Amino acid sequence: MSSGPTTYDATLAALFETELETTLAALAQGIVQLEEHDRDPAQLERVMRATHSIKGAASIVGIDAAVRLAHALEDFFTWALRSDEAVAKEAIDVVLQGVDALTSLQVACRGDLAEWVAREAEACTLLAGRISALAGGGVPPRPPPSTPSTLAAKAAVPAESAPVPTAAPAPAAERVLRLTAQNVDRLIGLTGESLVEARRVGGFVANLSRLKRRLSSLSDRLREVERLAGASADRAVADAASASRSHLEEDRRVLFEEIESIENYARRVDDLGGRAYRETLKSKLRPFREAVVGLPRMVRDLAHKLGKEAKLEVLGEATLVDRDVLETLESCLIHLLRNALDHGLELPSERTARGKAARGSLSIEARHHAGMLAISVSDDGRGIDPEAIRARVVEKGLAHAALAASLSLPEVMEFLFLPGFSTANSVTEISGRGVGLDAVRSSAEAAGGSVRVTSEVGRGAAFDLRLPVTRSVILSLLVEIAGERFAFPLTRISEILRVPRAAVTPQEGRELCMHRGQSLALVRGAQLLGFEDAAPPGEDLCIVVSTERGAAVGVVVDRFLGQQELAVHPLDPRIGRVQEVSATAILVDGSPVLILDVDGLFRSIDRLLGEHALTTARPAEAPGEKRPVRRVLVVEDSIIVREAERQILENAGYAVETAVDGVDGWNLLRAGHFDLVVTDVDMPGMSGIELLRSIRAEERLRSIPVVIVSYKDRPEDKLRGLEAGATSYLTKTSFHDRTFIDAIEDLIGTGVS
Repeated sequence: MSSGPTTYDATLAALFETELETTLAALAQGIVQLEEHDRDPAQLERVMRATHSIKGAASIVGIDAAVRLAHALEDFFTWALRSDEAVAKEAIDVVLQGVDALTSLQVACRGDLAEWVAREAEACTLLAGRISALAGGGVPPRPPPSTPSTLAAKAAVPAESAPVPTAAPAPAAERVLRLTAQNVDRLIGLTGESLVEARRVGGFVANLSRLKRRLSSLSDRLREVERLAGASADRAVADAASASRSHLEEDRRVLFEEIESIENYARRVDDLGGRAYRETLKSKLRPFREAVVGLPRMVRDLAHKLGKEAKLEVLGEATLVDRDVLETLESCLIHLLRNALDHGLELPSERTARGKAARGSLSIEARHHAGMLAISVSDDGRGIDPEAIRARVVEKGLAHAALAASLSLPEVMEFLFLPGFSTANSVTEISGRGVGLDAVRSSAEAAGGSVRVTSEVGRGAAFDLRLPVTRSVILSLLVEIAGERFAFPLTRISEILRVPRAAVTPQEGRELCMHRGQSLALVRGAQLLGFEDAAPPGEDLCIVVSTERGAAVGVVVDRFLGQQELAVHPLDPRIGRVQEVSATAILVDGSPVLILDVDGLFRSIDRLLGEHALTTARPAEAPGEKRPVRRVLVVEDSIIVREAERQILENAGYAVETAVDGVDGWNLLRAGHFDLVVTDVDMPGMSGIELLRSIRAEERLRSIPVVIVSYKDRPEDKLRGLEAGATSYLTKTSFHDRTFIDAIEDLIGTGVS
């Protein structure tokens, strides 16, 4: 027999890796089900097709040992499909060794396949022989004391014990194109912006419709002029009015036709943009099963190691989840299942003594709920004893005994998520290695979600995670704060309330209201975001309730604007971190909105509480008492940077107008009055340097201070800007400190008179 190739085609190896990735999960799941005496014919057929696919792909790549191993696995599942005999645990262990060998081959496809063949092929061939021997249902033979070193000896595997049945052909696989996550994110961003731009066509149609109505009105007036001129026998005027009206009617007819064409175009573009956006977004959504493919095997192996019996049930495998969220979920689920196996499930003897089935039950359920992803991980074990938590809290000095005894059940459970907190008497390698559930919470919150736990002693425990379905698109609550629109991610909101002002009471420098029998602390959103100190309008207060680490806080906003799905745009890294803001989005009308960082808001709340700096929702000041008087023009082509600069300046009290590029800025400057200009350098049409030179060349404008804000920070870049006439040159990293506002105030003073 030929020794086979010593080098392998890289393209074929990449395709083989993809084949293994899609088939090994089904293989492992089928083996675990078989051990649990769950001989689902449809599942076994799928597993047989998977092994058959691996065999064919390995043959094309030229890996003979993998062909033999896949063929032996196919034999084994063929026997399992036709036989009613129980499969011994030792046999399952051997078959799983075959899956492990193929998994190592998958990893090798990314590196040196020839090295894998040289190192593992002989062992794989022997393993294939042992698996083939299982087709009779017996315990596998032990490997011989010495192994042959030639490929001819490796090929001496036991004869096939049963013919392979003819299975229905697998459906044709879709062609796979590999893209980086960054490429997909950029595509989603572009298609999202395209959709927004397509919807803006509706605004143009509305403007043309107004023009149509004006033309109709003008036509009526000309008809009246024609009538009056005819009555006064002024034929020249009457003829002129008639001719003008005829031309106008023709223009109006053309306009009507164009409006109809544009309306049809707008509908098509909107539909096309929507479909393109949804299809692009689907490229990031994957079925939940991809986060749980290896978990049944993990549960099986750990349960055996602990001397326990356990079965994992997974519900909602087809639920679609963002690929990035899936990666977060995998580590969370592994941690929770290991905890449940180690601390939650009892030994079989304990379970039967308590009237339970000897085999413990673990469950993972995924579903979409209220626009979010809800994940529940539960077990039917001993549960979590709140009294044990209270005792550990006192033991660790986290609270005195009287306080610990007075804590509610949800408050007690919150201690489980503290770093290093555990009720276990000893640290094990299985359940966290001493790392507490804080790792699960941190992962969930990093993905924009939350986690909580419920338990009943003797009946089990359940951990419920709420996560965004995708990190590219979030369901959000739009609110108005100090006249500006902001978005709260729905995953971070407990509920929204309307509370009469009379129900709010001041206490020790803060405001409280009673909600669900407990005091709810209120914080004004305007104060958190640095807006002018004024109470929101209206008789009732609009409150967004959010819970962080067991503490609920109500953020007072001006108005609720409704729920909306937003395509998330990360903040431009050049502007640094913006306090209390996590990202931006574009609304359907084309205007930007800032997505609030709830974690950042809580940090600001803690700071204000520590400084006793919270203010009350007093009645708003009379109109006209304080108004921004300094006008600033921001010229910036990046919508994210432009919005950030506008927000910072308006928060400081300035009246701000924005321009999307140098040409737009120049037109605004010539038409209006501004006390200062903030401009970028690199912009299409007219650069910041060209704009600056135009300003200095114009008599009326040359004395206006101009601040350049650019990501270019080389000395030669700054010199070029200052030589062109810039009053000050800043970099975009100045946003996260006082440098930007200090520079403005030094030039034109504060924004409020």
